Amino acid sequence: MRLLLVEDDNHVAAALSAVLAKHGFQVTHARSGEEALQALVPEGNGFGVVLLDLGLPDQDGYEVCGKIRKRTSTPVIMVTARSDVRSRIHGLNLGADDYVVKPYDTGELLARIHAVSRRTAHEDPTTVGESALLLGPVRIELPTRQVSVDGSVVQLTRKEFDLLALLAQRPGVVFRREQIISEVWRTSWEGTGRTLEVHVASLRAKLRMPALIETVRGVGYRLVAPAA
Repeated sequence: MRLLLVEDDNHVAAALSAVLAKHGFQVTHARSGEEALQALVPEGNGFGVVLLDLGLPDQDGYEVCGKIRKRTSTPVIMVTARSDVRSRIHGLNLGADDYVVKPYDTGELLARIHAVSRRTAHEDPTTVGESALLLGPVRIELPTRQVSVDGSVVQLTRKEFDLLALLAQRPGVVFRREQIISEVWRTSWEGTGRTLEVHVASLRAKLRMPALIETVRGVGYRLVAPAA
């Protein structure tokens, strides 16, 4: 697998690159946000994962993450010393797939890289015969992964789209939290529960339809199809 390592400290990058190479990764090192963005042209440039350190010299790491997500669906793992929940949620809202806090165990980092790779390989939970789902003013284009409301395109992250598409396949049916996490995040990691809540809140806000996704207390969520 090709991996883009975004790290401004050459000593840290060299040591980590050596470890990753021993585990079969082909590592490209970018020392700044701009180098990283250039390396991902065109369309992710074949990288399987981006390992993004947030302490960059030219741009804020969160800003770089947002720009990466606009250019490519390549999985992004943020690496930072910021361990507070608000920082993690902010990173996930920008489209990061995972978040590793320094100092980290190398084995954990490798496990997380493989985990996001597996989830991306099986990323499409919307295996239905129709090319689009219509829910009142909401149109979900499955092949292009595009969502629009009353004809206006709404920009969603990869996980936001997957979550919406999953719920939209069976309007009115309650999806258990565990089921959603398993199908969208391809994991049973209990910490993903907070991530699910954040993604639901973000969908409600972006679609400007807070009643579209209903919380079934103690169980999970269901999509309430709006009137046409």
